Amino acid sequence: MPERHILAIGGGSEETRSYREALDRYTLDLTGKSRARLAYLGTASGDCADRFREMKDRWAELGVEATHMSLFSPHTREIREFLLDQDIIWVGGGNTRNLLVLWRTCGVDGFLQEAWERGIVLAGSSAGGLCWFDSGVTDSWGPGYEPLQCLGWLGGSFCPHWDGEAERQPRYKGLLLDGTLPAGYAVAEMVGLHYVGTSMTRVVSARQGATAYRAWVQDGDVKLDPLPADVRTA
Repeated sequence: MPERHILAIGGGSEETRSYREALDRYTLDLTGKSRARLAYLGTASGDCADRFREMKDRWAELGVEATHMSLFSPHTREIREFLLDQDIIWVGGGNTRNLLVLWRTCGVDGFLQEAWERGIVLAGSSAGGLCWFDSGVTDSWGPGYEPLQCLGWLGGSFCPHWDGEAERQPRYKGLLLDGTLPAGYAVAEMVGLHYVGTSMTRVVSARQGATAYRAWVQDGDVKLDPLPADVRTA
């Protein structure tokens, strides 16, 4: 079986997006190719055309040809064939609940699992980082943060935007404390968890001082263990 990679990134705000190139380059390196084909899945943002144009231009600078899988209009017809013809599948941010509902309805979750098993690199930020885990905390229901069951390929829970949205921190801790969410990871913006298979092998950060934290409950308190990060620069 080919080596399977997932890079789950904690998101990015307007203040941190200038760091994206370092994580893009890291993702490209995982393919082992100098030039690659990338499919952008913008399901969580309703297939926002502006976001795809930004992605296409950004990846073109790295010699990557980006195309867009759409579940809206126009709808991608042969989804499986399209996804399996890529080197990288990148999942954008937005509403994680809606993303999961549409993927399951259209069979995208199964096609993505097949792509992963074939060695196609899966990566994404915010919703695109959360979706692979057992569960996590999301704002998919509007104001406030709620627990969400996800694809379950990667064990544990995932909390994106750890240092970008302060309200997430107490909510995630509360959901860990009451047992709603299992132990997992709190991930800062422009920080990625690199999984090989289902094992988390490296924390990659594009920002000096930013990292991810292993989060669990012990003796009635949430413990946050900062993980050493491999800091990459563009």
